[in-house]
Amino acid sequence: MVPFLDLKAQYRTIKPQIDVAVSRVIESAQFVLGPEVTAFEDRFAAYCMVDHCRAVNSGTSALHLALLAADIGPGDEVITVSMTFVATTAAILYSGAKPVFVDVDPVTWTMNPALIEAAITPRTKAILPVHLHGLMADMDPIMEIARRHGLVIIEDAAQAHGAEYRGRRAGSVGDLGCFSFYPGKNLGAYGEGGAVVTNNPDLARRISLLRDWGQESKYNHVVPGYNFRMDGIQGAVLNVKMDHLESWTEARRAVATEYDRMLAEFPFGTPRAPMHSRHVYHVYAVRLPRRDDALKFLHDGGIGVGIHYPVPVHLQKAYANLGYRAGDFPVTERLANEFLSLPIYPELQTGQISDVVAQLQKAALVEAA
Repeated sequence: MVPFLDLKAQYRTIKPQIDVAVSRVIESAQFVLGPEVTAFEDRFAAYCMVDHCRAVNSGTSALHLALLAADIGPGDEVITVSMTFVATTAAILYSGAKPVFVDVDPVTWTMNPALIEAAITPRTKAILPVHLHGLMADMDPIMEIARRHGLVIIEDAAQAHGAEYRGRRAGSVGDLGCFSFYPGKNLGAYGEGGAVVTNNPDLARRISLLRDWGQESKYNHVVPGYNFRMDGIQGAVLNVKMDHLESWTEARRAVATEYDRMLAEFPFGTPRAPMHSRHVYHVYAVRLPRRDDALKFLHDGGIGVGIHYPVPVHLQKAYANLGYRAGDFPVTERLANEFLSLPIYPELQTGQISDVVAQLQKAALVEAA
């Protein structure tokens, strides 16, 4: 049996540090925001190569507040992709704006810059690229288009902690970058968590106000706000994990390299990161034309696999009122039908990787028969 994810294995390696950090929060009774969260914000800002980080209670809240801080609201349009988790679209709708989808690139699986300009209208206010699976979108042409049209760039970096594009870290290229610390992420809390990073002090101040009921000081509410604050315990946990994030990332990249090597002889579509990018492999997805048959075969063989994502957002019932239909985004739809996510985490052993590949190869032979 090879699990898709093994958070217990990670916990066992850092349990003494975690126990001390959590006890410190309980002893201090600083349960909401507080010094542990501030310390984490400082460390994560430096890690992302930006000036400011504001921690919040989820990645969805990070996206929501980034949009509001950028003055995006009713009547505005935000260009994004449908190959993402629904939170990207939901956050745009929470702000009152309208999501406008473009297709993804067939090689990188991220936003296709060549399709953006045709989607721009007088109502377009922002572009929200998604860094899928741990690979950053092609940011230079996206930024060039945005600057030429006076648009805000908000990076959805929920899967891309530490990813790089031409030497720049995820979250540092656009005006705002949004992260999730959901437990299964490369940097995961022990509960929900998120953050917004930016180099703009005015945007950072707006995020600070919005996440804490719009308070400039206690009971001094200067703007309408939200209860989107990070818990002190999550800040403490994330602080501990920051000590290990780079080594864990390199371990993930080593697992991905092994998958690349072992799968080179087989007709699977595997991730292809451009030379100028650092892929951090939150997900290692292969492409199989008869994915669902392989999925069952692997499950029956004791291999934990997943799909990111089986139904693109534009085809989800909840978002049917956006007016899209099957066939609108052919690359996205083809990927949704073919993606199969393999186990990948720092503690995955070479023997387990071999077991995954062996079962995948058997599934491919069954598929070809």
